[in-house]
Amino acid sequence: MESLVSPGLVISLIIVAVGVFVIAKGLVIIRQSEVMVIERLGSFNRVLESGINIIIPFIERPRPISMIRYMRMGEEYHPVSTDEIRIDRRETVMDFPGQPVVTTDNVTVNINGALYYQIIDPRRAVYEVANMSQAVEVLAKTTLRSVVGKMELDKLFESRAEVNSAIQAEMEEAASKWGVKLTRVEVQDISMPEEVEEAMRLQMAAERKRRATVTEAEGEKSAAIAMAQGQRESSILNAQGDKESAILRAQGEQESIRLVLNAIGDSEENKRTVVGYLLGQSYIKALPTMAKDGERVFVPYESSALLGSMGMFRELAGSPEDAVRDALSRDGLRGGMVASAGNS
Repeated sequence: MESLVSPGLVISLIIVAVGVFVIAKGLVIIRQSEVMVIERLGSFNRVLESGINIIIPFIERPRPISMIRYMRMGEEYHPVSTDEIRIDRRETVMDFPGQPVVTTDNVTVNINGALYYQIIDPRRAVYEVANMSQAVEVLAKTTLRSVVGKMELDKLFESRAEVNSAIQAEMEEAASKWGVKLTRVEVQDISMPEEVEEAMRLQMAAERKRRATVTEAEGEKSAAIAMAQGQRESSILNAQGDKESAILRAQGEQESIRLVLNAIGDSEENKRTVVGYLLGQSYIKALPTMAKDGERVFVPYESSALLGSMGMFRELAGSPEDAVRDALSRDGLRGGMVASAGNS
């Protein structure tokens, strides 16, 4: 019985199958933002960009890159190492575990940081360093210890942005040799021993209390200054008012004496009589006030003499008011002006 399948057909099928396999192995589709490093017979040949690419099976092969990533399980980080033939050129974040760091004031703190980087030269990332991600991680940890070790604890909390910038600046030169660009470094968390944290809380409470005391003292100082200025201005105004009032009273008394002397004559005897009369009026006005202060009133000796002068004045000239009135009447002045001169 003759075979239904000829040897030629079998060979053709085998050739077709091999061709399909070769095409399948040689056809490589690269996604956007990914690249692939191709080696030909063990040496670097080219870098495949995104799109459809063809390689020669068994002669050309992709070179994998070793990557270490951390998976967080609860409070612990577990490293996971992988060999990847497709190199991601997007920005990647590396969240590495917290590291103990000693500051210049001998305080040990645990710092948890995050590193953002991007592979810009896949060839260097594969051939210039054995494990690119591990190298970047170790470099970040050592640089972090170096930068933070130069600072005090209080300065560390106040200058996180400066710490991030300093770490990034020191890492850029080394990372650029590996074809990696550091976009930014962030200090996420700073943990301290409990006794140091308690001491900082007490220090902060004392500082707030000091600021409150200073603010209260400054407020009291400002209030006292304002009150003193107000009292000073009030005293000045009162003094000015008393001065003007005394001047006006003196001017009124001067005008009264002048009118009386003009009426009765300005001889020395008349001047003494008028002055005694005016002083007697002042004593008489003060008697009611003196009587209010006690049951007994002691009249000074000089007052009796003044009162006697007033009586003598009335006996000789009637009264200063009458003398003024008569003199002004002789001069042809009106009675209303005479009355006002007598009252003054």
